[in-house]
Amino acid sequence: MDRAGIYIHVPFCRSRCSYCDFATGAYEGALAERYVRALVREIGAFDGAGARAEIDTVYFGGGTPSLLTPAQVSRVLEAVGRRFEMDAHAEVTLEMNPGTVTPEGLGRLREAGVNRASFGAQTFDDGELKRLGRTHTSDDTRRTLAALRDAGFDNLSFDLIAGLPGQTLEAWERNLEAALALAPEHLSLYLLEVHEGTPLAEQIREGRYAAPDPDLAAEMYRLMVARTAAAGYEQYEISNFCVPGRESRHNVKYWAGAPYFGFGCSAHSYDGRASRWSNERDARRYVALVEEKGSAVVARDELDERASSAEALFLGLRLLARGVDLAAHSARYRRDVRAEYAADLARFGEAGLVKLDGDVLRLTPEGALLSNEVFSAFV
Repeated sequence: MDRAGIYIHVPFCRSRCSYCDFATGAYEGALAERYVRALVREIGAFDGAGARAEIDTVYFGGGTPSLLTPAQVSRVLEAVGRRFEMDAHAEVTLEMNPGTVTPEGLGRLREAGVNRASFGAQTFDDGELKRLGRTHTSDDTRRTLAALRDAGFDNLSFDLIAGLPGQTLEAWERNLEAALALAPEHLSLYLLEVHEGTPLAEQIREGRYAAPDPDLAAEMYRLMVARTAAAGYEQYEISNFCVPGRESRHNVKYWAGAPYFGFGCSAHSYDGRASRWSNERDARRYVALVEEKGSAVVARDELDERASSAEALFLGLRLLARGVDLAAHSARYRRDVRAEYAADLARFGEAGLVKLDGDVLRLTPEGALLSNEVFSAFV
């Protein structure tokens, strides 16, 4: 995990989903071209790592990165290759929405170096998709997967959301079964979060939809853990499941404390030690800043040892199988976690939320469900 990952934010969408809290906006062809030129310039001017620093993952997130043309994606990857030393077997992921790609375009993306696709199925219920403001149908998801397989993609990931407005446990089970029947290599299964300022939050406030039921959400979580395990998937992170060996290598960097460098509006970076920085959130202002200065960094933060330790604890615990080696943590941060958090660890242990295997602290299955309660002790 010494090598860094590269994150590329693409903010464009066909329409904004009711639950979305990300930095996104409507697609405009002229702005997208200016944005790609800004990305290429920002990457080329980046001075936050040594010359030709080694990387082994690139992740295009958004937004809907698949709204870029294959040629635009290729230009960005070429800029990454000029600035960084990219591993020959690098994982290169592109997020996409069903229905936003063509067989010809997928072939060109493969030629450009994209070898992993992550797409937001969200649900296989067309009524739920419509209520979320999604522009695709469940058939679009199936057709997109078939087109990806035909184009030679053998590393695919689905996103699904549990606890959607009006969704029952039975409906969630049908969604799981539909996803598993398509046999993706990876599944990201999330419980719905309602963020203030989103259309969904307003709809709940107006009484159009009920607020998420935490007891029902817990049942849905337990069901997805059981069903994915029965289908041969490993739960390697609280919300992420994969067939053996197909973890998201890029996302694991975030939880394992590896360095990552972000480009594009709202992108965040971390040097793997204590320094963090982030870019301007608005796409047009981002482009203007890069055109003027070559950089759009608007915030920097230096973590002290205590903050770095706390972050390493709660992020590391998200990796369920790996957990946190407390002996190594103590040597790195000069903190005795067992002594300092003795009361909390005893309380969580008695509640069945954590377990200690020698020096390794891990969340239990029930602890994964109630992880925020555990994490709050360390923050």
